[in-house]
Amino acid sequence: MKIAITVFSIVVTIAAYWISRILVRKYPSPLTTPVFLSTVLIIIVLTVCRMDYKDYGPAKDIMTYLLGPATVALAVPLYHNKDLLLKKWMPALAGLVLGTFSTIISAVLLAKLFDFSGTIAASVATKSVTTPVAIEEAKIIGGDPALSAIFVMVAGIFGAMFGPWLLNVTRISDPFSRGLSIGTVSHGIGTAQILSEGSLPGGVSGAAMGFASILTSAVLPWLFPLLF
Repeated sequence: MKIAITVFSIVVTIAAYWISRILVRKYPSPLTTPVFLSTVLIIIVLTVCRMDYKDYGPAKDIMTYLLGPATVALAVPLYHNKDLLLKKWMPALAGLVLGTFSTIISAVLLAKLFDFSGTIAASVATKSVTTPVAIEEAKIIGGDPALSAIFVMVAGIFGAMFGPWLLNVTRISDPFSRGLSIGTVSHGIGTAQILSEGSLPGGVSGAAMGFASILTSAVLPWLFPLLF
């Protein structure tokens, strides 16, 4: 029975993503972004079938394991565009540093504005890096690892949904700039979305995601106490 539920959950997940990909091509919109729409579809199916998240857990673990090879595969577009990356490393580094600092500062200042606790402020400060890094950073600066993981997911989904749309509205069409901005603030989820625009923005986003995690790990332990 457990194996059947696991197989069913994997099939539902793949089907939801496949349907989302079809809908986003026919009706392009932030609301039809595959990472968002497929999540909604999966939740609806699990609710209708009265499946507990624990039942979905084994399927989730299998698919999460595949994230490793998928993340390593981001090195392929990065390698293909290495010459351009080396050529533009200076403005890229400036944008990366500015983006990393601004996302930390804005998150903490908004937390102070709404009078959130130090734990919530520390958790939200880690939202723009990949989950494993965010969890460890939260432990260091007094945040809650579970909350950090939630904020990371929300930042990634919203970045994937509205990031490309916002870049279109502001008429930023350069593939390098689009990839750099999405990767800096929306980590892996945003990178998966911007990769659909081509190998250049996908490769740059993957590189930005990695460097943003390194930079955040270096500056957040001393920057957060200064801000909060």
